[in-house]
Amino acid sequence: MKETTKKVMVIGHKNPDSDSICSAIAYAGLMNAVREKNIREGMKDCGKEYEACRAGVINKETEFVLRRFGFQIPRLCLDVRAQVSDLDIRDELGIPSSTSLRNAWRMMIEHDITTLPVIHHDGQLEGIITVQDIAMANMDSLEADVLSKAKVPLRNLLETIDGELICGNPERIIDKGRVTIGAGSPEAMENKVKEGDIVMVGDRYEAQLCAIELGASMVIVCLESRIARTITKLAAEHDCTLISTPYDTYTASRLVNQSIPVGNHMQTKVTTFAPTTPLDEVREVMSRVRFDYFPVVDSEGVVKGLVSKRNLIDLKRKEMVLVDHNEKSQCVDGFEEADILGIIDHHRIGDMETTGPIYFRNQPVGCTATIIYDMYNEYGVEITPQTAGLLCCAILSDTLKFRSPTCTPKDCRTAMELARIAGEDLDRLASDMFDAGEDLSGKTPDGIFHNDCKILRHGNVRMAIAQGTFNSTTNLEKAEKIISFYITEVPGNEKVDMAFYLATSIGDQSSEVLYAGKNADLLLQEAFGADTADGKAHLDGVVSRKKQFVPGLISALDDSDQF
Repeated sequence: MKETTKKVMVIGHKNPDSDSICSAIAYAGLMNAVREKNIREGMKDCGKEYEACRAGVINKETEFVLRRFGFQIPRLCLDVRAQVSDLDIRDELGIPSSTSLRNAWRMMIEHDITTLPVIHHDGQLEGIITVQDIAMANMDSLEADVLSKAKVPLRNLLETIDGELICGNPERIIDKGRVTIGAGSPEAMENKVKEGDIVMVGDRYEAQLCAIELGASMVIVCLESRIARTITKLAAEHDCTLISTPYDTYTASRLVNQSIPVGNHMQTKVTTFAPTTPLDEVREVMSRVRFDYFPVVDSEGVVKGLVSKRNLIDLKRKEMVLVDHNEKSQCVDGFEEADILGIIDHHRIGDMETTGPIYFRNQPVGCTATIIYDMYNEYGVEITPQTAGLLCCAILSDTLKFRSPTCTPKDCRTAMELARIAGEDLDRLASDMFDAGEDLSGKTPDGIFHNDCKILRHGNVRMAIAQGTFNSTTNLEKAEKIISFYITEVPGNEKVDMAFYLATSIGDQSSEVLYAGKNADLLLQEAFGADTADGKAHLDGVVSRKKQFVPGLISALDDSDQF
């Protein structure tokens, strides 16, 4: 069984922002540092390995931050539903088609398995051989010319009967002759042995000599009987392969057919799975196919191992820690089939449910990164300048450089401390980051809208709420123009009742709200007393989606019965 290390995924919300990505990286780094410390101290339970992942494409702001501080973009994970790669895949990397039936059977016994994949030299799947196939091959091997029909390599035969090659070409392929036993008088052998036959004989000199003179292509001398030099010389002169075996003629005659290559009896119509095949599909296929084992092949057709129905019983669910969110609508697809070990967040408590108690940390601060830094201090793990810069940028982004009403004094103190550790000027870092984030060059309307978009459900109303923050008035107006044409398509595409896009000006501390959907204008009027016209409204002083915009919408929905 292949040994694999299952890592705990640390993952933020869909359409990830800088806080979601940076906090995932920093938390995974913290927990891995704690694990390494435990290992050094010789603790039995050293903890698990953690891996930062992302539930979507990162935006330009986050890309700038990762590049600035030397971090790789986390692995993309859009679905955590159980798949073949989550099973304990048997590391049976296959045998070549030239392998003898006997060797294949020996391997099955040794590895306690009933199926072996047959592969090309490049690792690609050619077929499978099962213990049933080997049994059927032995039952059907009554024809005397079975070796020549199967084009058996001589080395297969030598290996199968534990033979010693006395003379002949070890690379020979057996392509002619019947297998016969050279018993009886020379006169009897004359009537039985044909030219090119494979003759099994005992220790009788006359029988060995007669078989060679009758034109046998191969003579197998059983019971390791003495072979005279004259017999060896005569065999070489007649181009007759001469072999000695320790088995008697009865046993040897039974074994020779097991030297046939598995390629002659393998099954080529094979059901395979990819590592990414969902287990729901695997279960359905396994329920109607008689095989015990199924090859797992990658996108290049290379065999990675075998899975069986038994593996489904021992399935280990993916393990996750959620950062910067705790609502189902923002969670990666398939989260219901994973084990959520913890949640670290700074938003309102949503509708997430777990099967058992978990580590849940929710603090009323402006950014998850603020909480993560606290945890570094609590665990006594020294934070690197690179990680400090990462978390500092997350706080600057989520708090709009301390201008957002979600920002707390703790966020400000934490960001300044992190900037000091990172050796960064806070104002310059914020300016560079926001300039990179609001660059719209090369972006599609869909990309701009989903750069930072969250789906919110309240009661019977489902809403898509996106936001873009801008230092530059020019870029803000450009974004407005692009989204104003696109947002009308969002309700249908996202299957939501209403869609909103906040184009937020950091300098002016205000937002231009573009909207679409039934009663979206009425909801804005009710929530903020806004003047709405042509799919647009101006909200002075509203810069936070979490603390201002969303609570205003929810309050209006609760107070009115027209939505």
